Amino acid sequence: MALHRLTSIEVGVPDPEPVAAFYRDFGLEPTASGGFATRDGGEQLRLVTTPHRRLVELGIGAEDADDLDRVARTLAALDVETHRDQSRVTAVEPVTSTRVVVEIAPRYAPAPWEPDPLNAPGHAARRNARAAAVLRDGTVRPSKLGHVVLGSPDQAATQRFFTEGIGFRISDEITGIAAFLRCSTEHHNLLVQDAPLTYLHHTSWTLADVDEIGRGAAQVLAADPGRHVWGLGRHWIGSNNFWYLRDPAGNFAEYHSDLDVIDDDATWEPGAIADLRALYAWAPPVPPEFILPNDIAARAAEA
Repeated sequence: MALHRLTSIEVGVPDPEPVAAFYRDFGLEPTASGGFATRDGGEQLRLVTTPHRRLVELGIGAEDADDLDRVARTLAALDVETHRDQSRVTAVEPVTSTRVVVEIAPRYAPAPWEPDPLNAPGHAARRNARAAAVLRDGTVRPSKLGHVVLGSPDQAATQRFFTEGIGFRISDEITGIAAFLRCSTEHHNLLVQDAPLTYLHHTSWTLADVDEIGRGAAQVLAADPGRHVWGLGRHWIGSNNFWYLRDPAGNFAEYHSDLDVIDDDATWEPGAIADLRALYAWAPPVPPEFILPNDIAARAAEA
């Protein structure tokens, strides 16, 4: 796939300082330039000041200049104005006003991870030893930015920008509500969902396994138990384990692991989901604010 990952995001919030403290607790590493880095993805988060929380910029990695030329052509065919320089194409998604930067970037190269042996009925892979997971210590650090969920008041138009204009592919859909889109071999890197107004629903960050999700959530909640939103659980769409937390601006931040990989388009059949599998395979009850965050509902009512 010519596109191969999300490179970075810029998130606008009314007061960046407490939000920055949250992402330090979340395991992102502050950088000299004022952003935040993941363990393997480099600087992937920047915070800026905006009147309401929103996704300001989405960066997408491309292989070479030919890929940039293609993106510039397909966006022009949608009558979207673009700026092309030697290493990137920049355009603004018309509905959400999100700046999208497609740039030549190195592929994701994660540090190796050896899965722990697991015991199960009739299968003792680990004998005479404690589980390695209970011996882990140190700060949990996400390997990379995995995906972003963007609310749009014209879901179809925003989806068309990313599929026909940028080159994302559809992995699965929630009938009439949302589409899971990928620009890599991972099941989804972007979800565009129907919303009463433009907002950032959540960002999602990759961890190695479910134990790292539990440890990461514990380190975030140790500072403030009120940051909990929903989890632990496993999604049906994408198959990933999850735990959602809330930053001080109201954005949700998800830890995830074990996401589906699609490296052969011919063998993957996108599904159209119209039941509770759209939300989870198993999990605690879904909090109402996950469906429509409280601040977004209030802003929509005012509008």
